[in-house]
Amino acid sequence: MKVTTPRLTQHVLTVEGRTTGEPVLFVHGNVSSGAFWRDTMAALPEGYRPLAADLRGFGHTDPAPVDATRGVRDYSDDLIELLAALNLDGAHLVGWSLGGGIVLQVLRDRPALVRSLTLVNPVSPYGWGGTEGPHGRLTHPDGTGAGAGAANPDFVARLMAGDMSDDSPASPRNVFRATYVKHPVPDEDFYVRSMLTTRVGEAHYPGDAATSDAWPGVAPGKTGVLNAIAPTHFRLDDLHEIDPKPPILWIRGADDVIVSDTSLFDLAHLGALGVVPGSPGTPAQPMVAQTRAVLERYGRHREAVLDDCGHSPHLEHPAEFARLLSEHLREA
Repeated sequence: MKVTTPRLTQHVLTVEGRTTGEPVLFVHGNVSSGAFWRDTMAALPEGYRPLAADLRGFGHTDPAPVDATRGVRDYSDDLIELLAALNLDGAHLVGWSLGGGIVLQVLRDRPALVRSLTLVNPVSPYGWGGTEGPHGRLTHPDGTGAGAGAANPDFVARLMAGDMSDDSPASPRNVFRATYVKHPVPDEDFYVRSMLTTRVGEAHYPGDAATSDAWPGVAPGKTGVLNAIAPTHFRLDDLHEIDPKPPILWIRGADDVIVSDTSLFDLAHLGALGVVPGSPGTPAQPMVAQTRAVLERYGRHREAVLDDCGHSPHLEHPAEFARLLSEHLREA
């Protein structure tokens, strides 16, 4: 269905016949869409109303530009207005990867709207790239090491071209196979087509690139998704101060290579491996340790780690994921 708010028109995936009950709003990750939640939504127990919004610039939602200087608030404010347009005074929020950061921002700004929170391999509360240690200290004041300049230009070009092939490691299909999941999952074409709904450009993915004199030579720009999660724009260091504090379930795959303390998408870690030359010894961003540190200060949370699982537990271990989510919703 399409829902128009004062900000934009959003496409929201629903489940036929499930129009009442406790609302559960699913928020997808980067280079994907709400379609990634299709099977998870269908498996939700009776008594819940599943909704999955396409974020701006993804899926079939309006491609409104992203002001990265607001962090992820363009996205989170869209969701807050979506709930208002649907006459919902709150919802259970489930966020995967980028979506995890977005639902954390909703929690930070409007905690009374959040009945429970589920994080699925979320981006660190200290953003993506350019930080060190469990408390997210900036490696450089300008966020060097983060931002749109870190994106693989071949992947970006293939995404823009709608490439469904598997003839290059940088094709969306092979990126899905190598990083989104650890093992093959059913209906791969469906998920690759969802990836290809991503709007490409400076206002969307990856954003406008900026340079730095410091290694590795890139810094956050001002527009687009990768700059929105740069540590100079997105930082959630005070979640422990909010009130009320709804319960948080953190589900993650043990073998995730995207959100990891040794992420294959972190330029600092790639520098340590020698993939990106010239590293002065900048340590990798400990993404998992940073999330754990923030949630331990928050207090009311549980961490569930799924073995033999990559970045997408809801696709790779759907039955276990559904069980964990259902238990969390019932206990909230």
